[in-house]
Amino acid sequence: MRDVVDTIQTWLHAEHPVALATVVATWGSAPRQIGARMGITDQLHMVGSVSGGCVETAVAHAALEILADGGHRLLTFGVADDTAWEVGLACGGQISVFVEPLDQIWWQVVAQQIVNDHAFATALILEGPTAGLKVAVHAESVIYSTLALPPEQRDALAAAARAALMAGIPQRVSVGALDVFVDVYLPRPHLYIIGGSHVAMPLSVMARLLGFKVTLVDPRAAFATPERFPEVDAISHQYPDEFFAASGLHSQSYIAILSHDPKIDDPALRVALPANVPYIGILSSRQTHTRRLERLAAAGVDGALLHQIRTPIGLKIGARTPEEIALAIMAEIVAVRNGAARA
Repeated sequence: MRDVVDTIQTWLHAEHPVALATVVATWGSAPRQIGARMGITDQLHMVGSVSGGCVETAVAHAALEILADGGHRLLTFGVADDTAWEVGLACGGQISVFVEPLDQIWWQVVAQQIVNDHAFATALILEGPTAGLKVAVHAESVIYSTLALPPEQRDALAAAARAALMAGIPQRVSVGALDVFVDVYLPRPHLYIIGGSHVAMPLSVMARLLGFKVTLVDPRAAFATPERFPEVDAISHQYPDEFFAASGLHSQSYIAILSHDPKIDDPALRVALPANVPYIGILSSRQTHTRRLERLAAAGVDGALLHQIRTPIGLKIGARTPEEIALAIMAEIVAVRNGAARA
């Protein structure tokens, strides 16, 4: 959803009618995951994707019909279908896409949650007389419900949405007799870059492209400036141990240490290692790292924690330039996040 929020907001401010298409189920080698979305205006302006290009034209045409008649459509495309073949879904998968006029009240609620990086879930009825009705929930409260929903359906949808939020998994489920798509929105993973080096600049850009919130921490103010790092969400000129003590670390915190200065690197590691974050990488030679481990041990860091440090940082791709090193770092972070590398 994050990839379409800004554009759809712009369309709404310009008073363009908008349809929203959502992937609500996939089978086989479908090109997009469930929850992928595309916005379409009455002028055929589009943002986002539901299939990576395979069925977008057919979905856009359905959107135009919906904007004209005010209805909704549950579309299914598969490689065995003549329509799917015509629109290009030859990858072997199948997808179901729900297309509806944008519910602007619901949209403003969820868009604000996304902007504020909150965890929440939505439940959408896909078929039957109440198709298109929906709820949105936090872990403890309902933050939106379509007025036309009967109370018992609202409560059942809210319970299903909370269960999906706890599991962290979007899914198509049966809620009583209702066919329902439950989507889950989690806060962005947070990359903390320690040190405003040349590698840090392309790394911040790549991380933002991949959906990470990015904070740059460097007490050397000349290295950490908005001019050098226009893509980051925040810049701190504190030492990293002071910054982490104030802001905290959690299970979605990823740390890349790039300063080459023990006065900055070592305090960052002393705070990060006990925090049990999923990723701590440091740009360093092995010889330099050996001396670093000796300093950390002398400072009282538990030796059992030192294996968390990934150095040399990044996947081994023969990287040489700052951009290539940044690519190697982000590839390793994504591999860890997706469970494709050791934790």
